[in-house]
Amino acid sequence: MQKENPLMKKSYDFALETVRLYKTIVSSKREYVLSKQMLRSGTSIGANISEANGAISTADFSAKISIAYKESLEVKYWLALLKDSDYISKDIAKSLILKADELSKIMFSILKTTRIKK
Repeated sequence: MQKENPLMKKSYDFALETVRLYKTIVSSKREYVLSKQMLRSGTSIGANISEANGAISTADFSAKISIAYKESLEVKYWLALLKDSDYISKDIAKSLILKADELSKIMFSILKTTRIKK
């Protein structure tokens, strides 16, 4: 893994939490569709941030961070849906949604800064 930065660490930790939650939902609730969507978007955040760190241009960097930002918005949708359909508890959903919000805010700030420098 590349030199660690706070956003990379937070997104990696978030991905681990979504993987663990996915495993729990699949084994205890036998739910495969919504949880798979949550897993994909939750792990995609860090993957795109990792790609952004290897970007070959500012535009490439911005594009990858933008994708990661959109994935952080999407994962909140799936978490809310899993909560409202009683597959996960309100506490678990709230905790992960707050973490996704934090990632979103960091990435939005990065996008604003990157686009201002253009």
